[in-house]
Amino acid sequence: MKINRSSIRLYASAEAVINQYLHLPGPGRIENIVSRVKLLSEDEVENYMIEVQKDFSARHRNLEEVLLDNYGRVCKEYKEDISWFSNARKLLLGSFFTKEYSIQSAALFNPSIVPHPDQSGLENGEQRFIMSLRATGEGHISSVIFKTGTIDNIGRISLDAGSGYFTSLKKNTQKTYSIDFIKERVTLIPNFKKEILDALPESFTANEALSAIGKEYPKDDSEAISVKIIEQVFDTNYELQSSAALPLTEKVIFPNARAESMGMEDVRLVKFTHDNGETCYYGTYTAYDGHHIKTQLIETKDFDVFDIRTLSGNAISDKGMALFPEKIKGKYVMISRQGGEKMQIMFSENLYRWDDYQLLMEPEYPWEMVQLGNCGSPFKTEKGWVLLTHGVGPMRTYVISAILLDLEDPSKIIGRLDHPLIKADEKEREGYVPNVVYTCGYLPHGSLLLIPYAVSDSATGFVTLDLNELLNEMI
Repeated sequence: MKINRSSIRLYASAEAVINQYLHLPGPGRIENIVSRVKLLSEDEVENYMIEVQKDFSARHRNLEEVLLDNYGRVCKEYKEDISWFSNARKLLLGSFFTKEYSIQSAALFNPSIVPHPDQSGLENGEQRFIMSLRATGEGHISSVIFKTGTIDNIGRISLDAGSGYFTSLKKNTQKTYSIDFIKERVTLIPNFKKEILDALPESFTANEALSAIGKEYPKDDSEAISVKIIEQVFDTNYELQSSAALPLTEKVIFPNARAESMGMEDVRLVKFTHDNGETCYYGTYTAYDGHHIKTQLIETKDFDVFDIRTLSGNAISDKGMALFPEKIKGKYVMISRQGGEKMQIMFSENLYRWDDYQLLMEPEYPWEMVQLGNCGSPFKTEKGWVLLTHGVGPMRTYVISAILLDLEDPSKIIGRLDHPLIKADEKEREGYVPNVVYTCGYLPHGSLLLIPYAVSDSATGFVTLDLNELLNEMI
């Protein structure tokens, strides 16, 4: 089988920066800085702001908006009224509490890919796609960025040029939750006291709910554990908003929850078709807080509004889960890895809860004897579900291979490659993590299969291959 490697390579760029609020530890820091800014003359303020804008305005799309937002955050923590500040003084104060963060300073890798929701304006035989990539920056914190492009009928790939701007999406603090949403996520947790929910109305924002519960149940009360559980639900179930006018390639999903404070890793996107024919996009990812991992789910219909949701249950105990693009016999289906070595398959009537799993595949060949895992969501063909896998062999060498699952019962493997599909060549094996090829998604396109893949955690490349040849080799 011929593997066609593209000459296109995506590399991390330290110039990809976002603005973040600068948290200053220690007592009195905010008060001290505000006091110093108060002492500046208006001429000094304006001159300093000219320098700030000269140095940074070309690097960010909406610098003044960010600075004013951060001024507003300072106002909430500062005890005195400083609303009388001139606009320039507000901006300057905001700049002292703003920092640039380079989202790709360490790496850009582990891509996923799905069809773009907008397929208009294309030439015959072209398909537009969206890629997610894991961007890793200062402190080795991972976030999610996006690339868009097209592939034509002979496998030529074209990536859209980005603007160079990047914007971290904002958490919607006015998101409304229903009491049923909270009940579904807390009542099965051990030691949770259901009577706490009596303090809540039928709908509420996170702040409204926590305020109502706090009045009824102080944190030092016997219900403290239950209050903490509700806080965790709001922390890990939230909404991100962005304007449709903001290009997708500028949008950054940066960790917004304590449970993912050290990274949102390895998104596996899939275009999902519901029973009624409606489609949306799901993306599983690994949330990491520096000590523990947790599987989370991104949901979106348009890549403008993103809902982040928690997955729970006895079968949510490891990383690297991939959702099938449709229900099978009325159930959601997911590929997982329990225990770090073997692949399992899971079925559930509830997208957000997974309790049972069964063995799907275990290491057989030398190139996968250390461990196995999936490389993203499978796709449907007339002959079966095609699932790309990764295997780890001698010297921690990662390779990509493939299996074929039965259409009606995907717990049955009906085909399997007896060799790696993609292995790092001599140029690809050197990098931050050597001897690794890895992907979190792939895209069928007519008779072709497009596979974006990470190269030794240092770059992202692309291969195309003939889908029928792959199927014939597996069967």
